[in-house]
Amino acid sequence: MIKKILLLLTIFILHSCSSSKNASDKWIGQSKKNLIKSWGTPIRTLNNAEQGEILIYGQQVYANAGNEEGSRIAGPNHWIYTYVYANQEGKIYSYKIDKQRITPQEIAVK
Repeated sequence: MIKKILLLLTIFILHSCSSSKNASDKWIGQSKKNLIKSWGTPIRTLNNAEQGEILIYGQQVYANAGNEEGSRIAGPNHWIYTYVYANQEGKIYSYKIDKQRITPQEIAVK
């Protein structure tokens, strides 16, 4: 009986892990036009040479000041960026999520 329970538990865990995908994975192969319709205008777009372009979406994350409950520091503590890579035909082929302290204006293609 215990072996059956362990087997079912193992199958359940393996199934849970295999079916969990990142929400951004669904955009691979889609057009950047559809992404912009869904997510809105990116905060920055960079030319990625012959590979296409990079659409950058960002969110400022603030830290609590610690002095008062619910208060925030004066400026952003860091940014969470989603870089979406589109090829010359406007199809999304990759993305990455990154946490940085630089502002959108400071981002450069490497």
